[in-house]
Amino acid sequence: MASDPVRLSKFLSLVLRHQPETIGLALDARGWVVIDDLIARAAAAGTAFSRADLEHVVATSDKKRFTVSEDGQRIRAAQGHSVAVELGLTPREPPAVLYHGTATRFVEAIMAQGLKPQSRQQVHLSLDHATAVNVGRRHGKPIVLRVDAAAMYRAGLRFYVADNGVWLTDVVPPEFLTTAAAP
Repeated sequence: MASDPVRLSKFLSLVLRHQPETIGLALDARGWVVIDDLIARAAAAGTAFSRADLEHVVATSDKKRFTVSEDGQRIRAAQGHSVAVELGLTPREPPAVLYHGTATRFVEAIMAQGLKPQSRQQVHLSLDHATAVNVGRRHGKPIVLRVDAAAMYRAGLRFYVADNGVWLTDVVPPEFLTTAAAP
């Protein structure tokens, strides 16, 4: 493989989630781009990789951040966009409990104001405590928040599942949050 998979994954996250314009790329309304266009524009901007490199990153990413279209011609980030896209996900009934990993320094504000998407389009939630711990670790000393998803759903809040299994919602009001056991 010609390129470093970790570096390529980070590059793809940048252009498919946050700054497609850095290589002259435009995402369609659902976040898709033609793979051949992505490869050509990336190369012209100084980041060369092959289709095989791209397919390797998509297939081996533990976080499954990217989705290739059924016809194999387009790619998009599964979730985590800071640019406006409509992923076209259907609302789903969530499991009774979901989790959110964060750093301890944010807990006081979160418990007062709830979870907000910040620079993303939606709040990301995990199915299990261990995944939430890993997410929280990226931001500092981790803490896991327990989300009463069943009560939120009964209250009319909507949930979606991204292509990679991450649960998404627009906000989590504080009354649906408690701290989970320490990691």
